[in-house]
Amino acid sequence: MPDSSSFDILSAVCRVPRAAWHADAPGDGSLGDARLVPEETAVAFTYNRATHAVMMASPADLEDFAIGFSLNEGVVETPTDIEELEIVRRDSGIELRMWIGHAQGTAFYERRRHLAGPTGCGLCGVESLAEAMRAVPRVTGDVRLPGAAIRRAMAALPAAQTVHRQTRAVHGAAYWEPETGLIELREDVGRHNALDKLAGALARAGLSPTRGVVLLTSRVSVEMIQKAARMGAPVVAAVSAPTALAIRVADAAGITLIGVARDDGFEVFSHGYRVTTAAAAAG
Repeated sequence: MPDSSSFDILSAVCRVPRAAWHADAPGDGSLGDARLVPEETAVAFTYNRATHAVMMASPADLEDFAIGFSLNEGVVETPTDIEELEIVRRDSGIELRMWIGHAQGTAFYERRRHLAGPTGCGLCGVESLAEAMRAVPRVTGDVRLPGAAIRRAMAALPAAQTVHRQTRAVHGAAYWEPETGLIELREDVGRHNALDKLAGALARAGLSPTRGVVLLTSRVSVEMIQKAARMGAPVVAAVSAPTALAIRVADAAGITLIGVARDDGFEVFSHGYRVTTAAAAAG
C-alpha cells in the first residue's frame, strides 16, 4: 500500500485555559491557568469516493485507524487490499480517503446497497439489526497464560499511556506477550477507535495477537469483542466489567474474556482454560 500523504495533523493534546476551584472558592493559581485535554475531531472513512462512516476520534495514528477500522469492519481482508490511502485535512475534520480493489469495492457497494433504507437513513430496520449482530469468526489461538501474567500485563499499561497521563481523558488498547511485554499501545477518546488503531498497528507490522493478551482500559461491550474476534485475539482483558451480550459473543467466538482486572486479581467470564495456575504453567 502506498504511503499516505503527510501534512500537519492536529495535535492529540491541547492546552486550554481553566480556573481551578477548591471547595467553594477558586484556587490560588498554584496549579497554573491551563490544563491539557485531548483533542477530538470528526474522521470520515471513504472508499473509492463513497463515505462509509464518520467517527469522532483523536487525530493521531490515522494510518493505523484507517487500516484497523477497515479490517475490523470487514471492508477489506488484508492491509494490501487498500491500494491507496490519503489523509485529507478539511475545515470540518479529517478524511481518510482510501481506494480498494475491484473485488473489495464490489462487495463494499453491495453491502451498502443492502443496508440503505428506503428513506436514505443509512442502517435501518431488519438489515441493520442483522449487521449489528453479524457472526464473528471463531478464534483458534491456544495460548496458555498464568494468572500472574495477566496481572503483569495490566500493570504495564499506565506507564505506556502517554496521552492519558497528560489528560486523564482517553482510552487505551494494547497487545502484550509474556516473553516480550507490551508490544503495541494506541490511545483515543473513543474506546472502539483505540482498538481499531491497535488492530491497524499490528496489521501494518505483520503481527497477529495470538500469543498474548489484548488489553483494554474500558468496559467491554459487544462491539469490542466483535473487533477482537476479527483480529484473532484469543484473550481479552479489561479493567472494567463486560456486558452480558459481550460474554455470550466471546463464548461463541472462543475468546477468553477477562474483566475487572486489577493489581490483586481479575474475573474470567468465558473459556477460562487459557488461564492457568503458576503450578500448571510450570508443569
